[in-house]
This record gives sequence, C-alpha cells and structure tokens, in this order.
Amino acid sequence: MREVPGFVAYYWVDAGNGVMLSTSIFDDRAGAEESVSRAADFVRDTLATLLPNPPQVTAGEVVASAHGASR
Repeated sequence: MREVPGFVAYYWVDAGNGVMLSTSIFDDRAGAEESVSRAADFVRDTLATLLPNPPQVTAGEVVASAHGASR
C-alpha cells in the first residue's frame, strides 16, 4: 500500500467473531482505486482459499475526523 501514490494510512481491526475490517486512507480517489485493484489481486492470488466469504469494498469521502490529544 505504501507504494501506491497518495497513500496516507492503513488500519486493520479485529472486530471479533471472525470479522476483520481494514481501512485505507488516500489523498485522492485514484490512489484508493489502485489500492483496491492491488488488494484484489493479492487476495485472489494468496488468500482466497482461507476466506469463508469474499471481501466487501466500500469507498467514500471523509466528512469528519477526530484525533487524540498529544500526551
């Protein structure tokens, strides 16, 4: 992901009960779409047999954010 132009951040969350969530942040839609393409190739080539359900992809614009205070 770091090699995709516009990459800002990536988060992987274990939501429990076998549910995983990843979020990628990019400066623009082109970078986000490139990351989806690369991720789809990676999943197809290396992880497909390990996943009980196909990944779901959702994209959108950030409309609000909050950051923790510095300590």
